[in-house]
Amino acid sequence: MAGRFAPRPTRTTVRGGRAAVPAGVPRQAPAPARVRTWTPDGPLDLGLVLGPLRRGPGDPTFRALPDGSVWRASLTPAGPGTLRVTQRAGEVRGEAWGPGAEWLLDRLPELLGAADDPSAFVPRHRLLALTRHRRPGLRLTRTGLVLESLIPSVLEQKVTTGEAYRAWRLLVRAFGEPAPGPAPERMSVMPAPRTWALIPSWEWHRAGVDDKRASTVLRAVRVAARLEEAAGMSPAAAQKRLELVPGIGPWTSAETVQRSHGAPDAVTVGDLHLPGIVGWALAGDRHADDAVMLSLLEPYAGQRHRAARLILLSGRVPERRAPRMPHGDIGRL
Repeated sequence: MAGRFAPRPTRTTVRGGRAAVPAGVPRQAPAPARVRTWTPDGPLDLGLVLGPLRRGPGDPTFRALPDGSVWRASLTPAGPGTLRVTQRAGEVRGEAWGPGAEWLLDRLPELLGAADDPSAFVPRHRLLALTRHRRPGLRLTRTGLVLESLIPSVLEQKVTTGEAYRAWRLLVRAFGEPAPGPAPERMSVMPAPRTWALIPSWEWHRAGVDDKRASTVLRAVRVAARLEEAAGMSPAAAQKRLELVPGIGPWTSAETVQRSHGAPDAVTVGDLHLPGIVGWALAGDRHADDAVMLSLLEPYAGQRHRAARLILLSGRVPERRAPRMPHGDIGRL
């Protein structure tokens, strides 16, 4: 049963086994939650703000429930932690469990866009003006955590979204640890850097991750401390540091700092679909490349990522002219 009365999962149960509990030994109840309330200074849409942190509907580290609450399981510098965020009458309530609870609550406002300045964006296209008017609660999240955005971004390199989401789900469930507190069923905290480094090659293969992406993750976790230091840098400086790791290019670094830093200008280049979507929305050009996209976004210098987010939220995308890319599964080879 999901919720507060669910048995707390263990590493064994997450992997498909079942840990025996001796008769007569009561299960340890979760520690009481630490709580913080915060009132944003403007409209706030939890789904829009935190949505980019969700890596697919089965993401073990993220859960949005019908009651409007959003749950996140994170590996913080203080240790694993679970955060539950709810919003009522304009006030945000955060509840957290685990060693990382205080760290998560200290950064709750930034997670929900307190460091973001939506007023800095000046729409110069009617489409963007209308979308911003319809989505006033859009703010850019800032997690302050680099690896938790970097690793899934590496897994998304040059594969379909479904393949990347599957790999993230399988690896986190197999090698992460259960989320602290009364988290929803099967939520897990991302593995620690050392755990990523010890994942056997055949487990990467079973998850559908090729050697190139697996090797990039392994190189990144070997310098995890240096990469996490980038959370205190400017987005541009952070991207430069990330790109020092072989296998991490502008696409991956931008996707990372958009989440870890809330970077409003970190536009994603090298994407298969984004240039055509931006080109179609702003100029009716479905064949736009990166150069054309950057030219169209030039009036939004300093806010180009926000402009791209608004374009995606507008729903104005070109019709498909070819079937979806087939899903590959190297784990079956």
